[in-house]
Amino acid sequence: MQTAKARAVAAFRRHFGTEPAMLFRAPGRVNLIGEHTDYNDGFVLPCAIDRDAVVAIGPSNDADISVVACDVDDARDQFAFGDTIVPVAAGWANYVRGIVKIMQDDGIALVPAQLTIAADVPLGSGLSSSAALTIAVGNALAGIAGQAIDPTRMALLAQRTENLFVGCACGIMDQLISARAAAGQALLIDCRSLDCAPVAIPDDVAIIIAHSGIRHANTDGAYNERRRQCEAAARHYGVAALRDLAEEQLLAGRAGLDETSFRRARHVVTENARTLAAAQALETGDMARLGQLMAQSHASMRDDFEITVPAIDQLAAIMATPLDAIGGARMTGGGFGGCVVAVAPASKVPAVLDAIARDYRTPAGLPADVFVCRPSAGAGLA
Repeated sequence: MQTAKARAVAAFRRHFGTEPAMLFRAPGRVNLIGEHTDYNDGFVLPCAIDRDAVVAIGPSNDADISVVACDVDDARDQFAFGDTIVPVAAGWANYVRGIVKIMQDDGIALVPAQLTIAADVPLGSGLSSSAALTIAVGNALAGIAGQAIDPTRMALLAQRTENLFVGCACGIMDQLISARAAAGQALLIDCRSLDCAPVAIPDDVAIIIAHSGIRHANTDGAYNERRRQCEAAARHYGVAALRDLAEEQLLAGRAGLDETSFRRARHVVTENARTLAAAQALETGDMARLGQLMAQSHASMRDDFEITVPAIDQLAAIMATPLDAIGGARMTGGGFGGCVVAVAPASKVPAVLDAIARDYRTPAGLPADVFVCRPSAGAGLA
């Protein structure tokens, strides 16, 4: 199978009859721990993966943007600059339209361009294909216009695209790690200050990602509902965000808060503490402690935040069992499907892969898509 880069270039030649002027890439990500904490101003511990969205771009003689999506049967969209940019039925096109509008609204001068997009980040997998797409397109548009955009600023623009144009109330984690990741490292991100502390992942530690076969979408109502519930809980406790709540305060002030909102808040408060502890465990090579924290995180997502599904719970258990508590597995991403991630000694990889192949089938009866990755660099030229 051709790489995403090769497919983007071939499509550019096919549709536009010339070579692209520039090529840009942005990676997907896997979140090792820290789920639904980002929009609560909390802590997350993601790393970029070696799966990218790639954009081939060149100047256009028309006064507009023309774009081809290689992974959607070469679907096309064309639109003019200005205030008339509105969402359309084709979901993929709204990420392109949205980042163009948001960048223009932020005062960034863009130029007419033609683009092709290809990706090898699985859609609906919980590996942030949407952030990879938006960051790659944003960097390509800036690059062809001769604009230098700071990676954190680009991440914020991409987040606003999802929040304001696409309709997903996501936090900043996905965009920030795609824009700022460093090879060989996870990033401990403070989602309030946007400070990023690198956490080295030892060479003898592997990251194993298995897709449940259930596609999820953060634009579905359940994701946004969880955010509203967290905001309601923060108002109950009188704090700006659940990040500001200690576990003792959570318990002491729960009177008058409905049980569901309390459990949502308990997940966020305890997940923040687990994320900080996991970063320390990973840095010191304490794989047993990391495994405990990942198991606790999955249980909290299942029981308190209620974002796992039975197939995900089964897959997490299958992946964790061969590790013998040295390393761990948990659901990763927004929930309701997607992937499970395991962090394990490299020596355990064959046993984990064998267990998945033997014991798991997707709801369609197929083997899970599985890949082993190392933390990759953030967005840049392809």
